[in-house]
Amino acid sequence: MPNIGNDIVDLNLAKTQSNWKRKGFLEKQFTKNEQEIILNANDSFLQVWQFWSMKEAAYKCYTQKIEKRFFAPKKFECSLISKDTGMVVFEDITFYTTTVIKEFYLHTIAKNQQKKIANFFNIGFQKTIDNDVKSKLAEITGFLPKKIEKRKSSIGAPTYYYNEKKLTKSCSISHHGNFGAFTFTLENEFKRSTF
Repeated sequence: MPNIGNDIVDLNLAKTQSNWKRKGFLEKQFTKNEQEIILNANDSFLQVWQFWSMKEAAYKCYTQKIEKRFFAPKKFECSLISKDTGMVVFEDITFYTTTVIKEFYLHTIAKNQQKKIANFFNIGFQKTIDNDVKSKLAEITGFLPKKIEKRKSSIGAPTYYYNEKKLTKSCSISHHGNFGAFTFTLENEFKRSTF
């Protein structure tokens, strides 16, 4: 089953709250190869947070499948294909990522399939992101947003329902600082009936 994950970084908050240059930070979070890329990058700060968000997005994609949380950032190894596309390998699974870097935030979407999958995403404010997801689902399905309900799995991964009909096949919500973001794929029946 195709899964999708995402992560957003508020770059202003990252500058003020996270000192990536502090002793041990890179060694704890990144592989030797990733550290070398970071230290040789034109903008090491952005490279740290791109790799961080790639790992987080891939982790969210993976944990939806196994429904278990764990902490192992160095086991998710990032590589770049281009400035905004990359891959994250965890054990024998490859996740494909796309990162958008704007002035105030950096956002990555990861999926566990290379082929194109129809997904929906949006960047908004942290406080309104749940309503943003419901509004987007209402726009796509024609259902009333107030009748769309979010339910969380045992690890906190969201799934959206209308009555007892499952609307999202895979869904990921992230927030950091001033920003919130979501991405989701629809259940097949809603894809067919709405496109």
